[in-house]
Amino acid sequence: MKLKTTYATDNYPIIVERHAITHLETYVKDFDKTFFIIDTHVYEKFTQKIDLLSLQLNAQSIIIPFGENTKTFKQYQQTIEELLSYQITRNTCIVAIGGGATGDFAGFIATTLLRGVGFIQVPTTILAHDSSVGGKVGINSEHGKNLIGAFYRPKAVIYDLDFLVTLPYNEILSGYAEVYKHALLNGKEATARIENNFTNQSDLESLKNLDYYLFEGIKTKLNIVVEDEKEKGTRKFLNLGHTFGHAIEYQHKIPHGHAVMIGILYQFIVANNMFNCNYDIQHFIDYMSHLNYPLNTITKLNFEDIYQYMLLDKKNNKEGIQMVLLEKLGSPLVKHVDKETHIEAFNILQAFFKK
Repeated sequence: MKLKTTYATDNYPIIVERHAITHLETYVKDFDKTFFIIDTHVYEKFTQKIDLLSLQLNAQSIIIPFGENTKTFKQYQQTIEELLSYQITRNTCIVAIGGGATGDFAGFIATTLLRGVGFIQVPTTILAHDSSVGGKVGINSEHGKNLIGAFYRPKAVIYDLDFLVTLPYNEILSGYAEVYKHALLNGKEATARIENNFTNQSDLESLKNLDYYLFEGIKTKLNIVVEDEKEKGTRKFLNLGHTFGHAIEYQHKIPHGHAVMIGILYQFIVANNMFNCNYDIQHFIDYMSHLNYPLNTITKLNFEDIYQYMLLDKKNNKEGIQMVLLEKLGSPLVKHVDKETHIEAFNILQAFFKK
């Protein structure tokens, strides 16, 4: 399955298939030097595959820490200095091989190294089907997640589904949150379809029909980011569940998708309060529980701590906290949500888990 962006210029292909890594040579062959930036987990699982690929493409591998731990100034400086030691030119390509954090980090390296070198995304997780498309790259600050970064298009996104077969269930869960988010943005039918396909942990763990839902998710995101690359309007819809979710993730250090799923649940409560919607909150709690999301985290949350992190969200404006809310499934809006509404929604959320 192949897609291509439809910007006015500088378009790039998105290849989603098994053995897709074989396409990488096509996109790196004209660069003077190629560097793989790989997280430790991926390299440990696929050492032979990556070493062989590195040999075939005459590429140098740089191994970085797994996950959000790599998105720091310290790791950024260490990696930049290592790359510069090779006396590189601007005709250099950085290939991110790993999950979403690896792609964020490697992309930020690519956009700042010599004021911009080539960049290719090779996502290896379900979660990265979302972050690898759209050109957002960055690292974290002590004040919050992804507050330092840029928009930088890759030369290609090569999504080899063979990498997914070794994912532990915790990573499958984290990635599924973004797949589910795209279904919610697509409407009632898409949501029912995905919920009926993945009804419990066994279904999700088997990855049945996952390639279809990944492709649908990528198409959904692509349609939005081509229209609004720099997140001035509709691209903000892709942050559904992320305002509350990022705050939980950053404070409690839980996986991104686990936090986003709780954020999605929270926005349903806020939407009920603000728009007089009639979302069945218990339905979504039951669905997430059947998939084995650790919703017990909700009982450990402190409102003021979470609220302070939400105040740092990138979508905010002079009015204050802006949230993506579903007026109905498939109809997202970005709305200012005042503190009183947040307090009420937070108390309702916790009440579901204190029964």
